Parts: sequence; structure tokens; C-alpha cells
Amino acid sequence: MELQNQEVVIIGGSSGIGLATASLALSYGANVTIAARNFTKLEQSVEKLGGKVRSVVADIMDESQVEQIFQGLEKVDHLFVAAGSLSSGGLISGASIEKLKHPIAERIYGAVYAVRHAVPKMKSGSITLMSGLFSSRPMPGSATTAAAVAGIEAMARTLALELSPIRVNAVCPGYINTPLLANAFGDNYQQVIQSQAATLPAKRIGNAQEVSQAVVFMMTNGFITGEILHIDGGGRLV
Repeated sequence: MELQNQEVVIIGGSSGIGLATASLALSYGANVTIAARNFTKLEQSVEKLGGKVRSVVADIMDESQVEQIFQGLEKVDHLFVAAGSLSSGGLISGASIEKLKHPIAERIYGAVYAVRHAVPKMKSGSITLMSGLFSSRPMPGSATTAAAVAGIEAMARTLALELSPIRVNAVCPGYINTPLLANAFGDNYQQVIQSQAATLPAKRIGNAQEVSQAVVFMMTNGFITGEILHIDGGGRLV
């Protein structure tokens, strides 16, 4: 069991990719902490995981709440920052400043808060951040979101140097079948994913388990750092 008795912290662990990663890490023998801002969803996720995880209610945009995730842990071996909405930010010329700021505050500063409070409890191990398809395939109305996820990739490479020997990487999912994606597209979900799947070299969208396998690979491969791993069915190529 490659994660036997190691402490794994997953922020954004109540659904989708975060929840799938928590389940896989548990199967590898890890002690897992999951954190999310929605108490009800978090409790439901704890139940799905057989009550075998520690849970903390925390909003990644609030540093004091992020700090509480790590209180009570003597050490952290691996951190996965999976939290992040699919907010596109909006058009630079039309959206409110607050809406445009949201992707930066959530993804960039959220990751900063998580790293700042995890690192004092880490001697080695890994940090995995979450990028996204907009980093390489932006679209109109996504400027600040694209900036945020591209910034996460730059942050991962920089922190791989700054935090050595702690390893720092990022995963970059494409279209993944998760509740987050389903909520984003609502009634148009099936139509959207079918049309997107048709354009991909893989000819389908991905699932949360496939991304979780990539995250655990980042945790358990001790010689990979500063890398951005794309799990997008080839979406960045077309």
C-alpha cells in the first residue's frame, strides 16, 4: 500500500475529483482529511467513504478557515487542492469587478492559503494543484479564469523549486463527468458533453476516477516534480 499511514489532505473533497481521490487514497492505506465549504455535502461524503475520513468545513477563500484544516494534524504527507468552481469570470468589458476577481481569489489565493498552512507540517511528500482546460484552450469570457488556471501551472513549477524537497505538481483536467460540470450546464448537460466528446481524440469525456489516478500517481512517484499532467482526452490539441 503505497500511501500506508500517510496523511493526505484534500481540499474540495466532498464531490467529484476530490471525493474520488479520497476514496483511492483510502484504498492505498492513507489517513485522509477532506475539507469543503458545504457541511451537508461534506457529511454525505464522509458517509460514502464509510466514515473513515476526517472532515473539516472550510471555504478555501477564507485563510482562517483553511488554517483550521491543518490544526490537529502532526504532519502532512500529501496535499491535493481540488477546490474550485467553474465560474468563467465573464467578459472583461462587461462583468463586474467582483465577478472577475472571483477566479483569482478562489484558485490562486486559495492555493496560496493551503500551501502556506500545509508546508510547516511537511518535510517531504507532495502538493498537487488543480489547473484546467482554459489554461491552454481559453474562450471569450474566460480571461480571468484562464489567467487563474495558467497561474496555477506557473505556481506549481515555481514551488517545485521553492519548497524542495517537497514535490509540487498540477493536474489539468478537461471535460470530466462530475456534479460540478453537470450543475454548470444544467438542462443542456447531455447535449454539451456529447458535442464536446465528438471533438476529442478520445471520443468521450473523462471521469473523476481517471483524474484521481493521476493525482495519486503524483503523490506516489517520488521523482516527479514541477510537472503539469493533462487528463483531457486530447482536448488541448483540437
